[in-house]
Amino acid sequence: MAGKEDVKDGAGSGLEMLRSEVGDYLGAQAEHLVGKTGEKLTGLTQKLLDTASGDGGGGGGFIQGVGSRILQGESPFKALVAEKAGGVKDKVMDKAKGLFGGKSKGKSGSAKVMNIIEVLDIGLPLRTTYDHWTQYDEFSGFTKGVQSVSQSDEVTSDWKLKVGPSKRSYKATVQEQIPDQRIVWTSEGAKGTTRGCVTFHELAPELTRIVLVVEYSPAGFFEKTGNIWRAQGRRLRLDFKNFQRYVSFADPDEVEGWRGEIRDGEVVRSHEEVVEEEEQEAGEEGEEGDGDEEEYEDEYEDEEEDDEAPDEEGDYEDEEEEEDEEDEEER
Repeated sequence: MAGKEDVKDGAGSGLEMLRSEVGDYLGAQAEHLVGKTGEKLTGLTQKLLDTASGDGGGGGGFIQGVGSRILQGESPFKALVAEKAGGVKDKVMDKAKGLFGGKSKGKSGSAKVMNIIEVLDIGLPLRTTYDHWTQYDEFSGFTKGVQSVSQSDEVTSDWKLKVGPSKRSYKATVQEQIPDQRIVWTSEGAKGTTRGCVTFHELAPELTRIVLVVEYSPAGFFEKTGNIWRAQGRRLRLDFKNFQRYVSFADPDEVEGWRGEIRDGEVVRSHEEVVEEEEQEAGEEGEEGDGDEEEYEDEYEDEEEDDEAPDEEGDYEDEEEEEDEEDEEER
């Protein structure tokens, strides 16, 4: 009997020890889990506090802004929506500024230069076509993009233009101008700058080719937006065709262009000087042509005289034959 009781006591004590160990283990694991959970809650709480105070870079004072709106009398829902919309608007504006060259938190964009190249053939003589082009004050009468042009002198002029709803003013300076050949200019304005060159080429006595090359650098939001859609290029192309239509139906005798010459932005030969030189050259060519005609007429007259001149030897022989015949008849 005693042995059985000792076995029971040993078994009981072992079971209790096992229960005690298991309990201690579970208690230690519970404390460990509670500690980890507490650390996570502490970190989350700190992040929320940083966001509410505007620190941490992520929220940007979002909760603080919502709270401020609620204190001003807005409903919680309305305050939340308004603050969120404001954040979205700021992001959109930053991206737009970066696209059009403005300062933003991201990368800053730069506007691209627009290159415009147009070629037209006009059924008029070279000089007539060139003279029409030099009449800048007439451009507002047949184009839609040019509103007015006023010339300060032979080199500079003020242009008021319109492309769609946008209006702009430019001060243009002629850098080089050679009659019947080419005109090179630059222009500056609040909404951009341009560099341009127009050349004139004689394909036939009654056919002239115009080549127009323009480099346009826009400035400002609307100009850069229009540059994306190529509005300036389309406007110039249409007005170039309007010039072709205008000069084709204009009276060539009424046009009087500016024939002066400009080099490096300065007039080197005035209109009167060039016109006088051209008239002298035309007169010299006319005199040479008259001289050639007179020589040809003299040669023609000499040939006629040679044809009409009598052959003295032939006439003398004929007279001798006639005398011989008369003597024979008398005999």
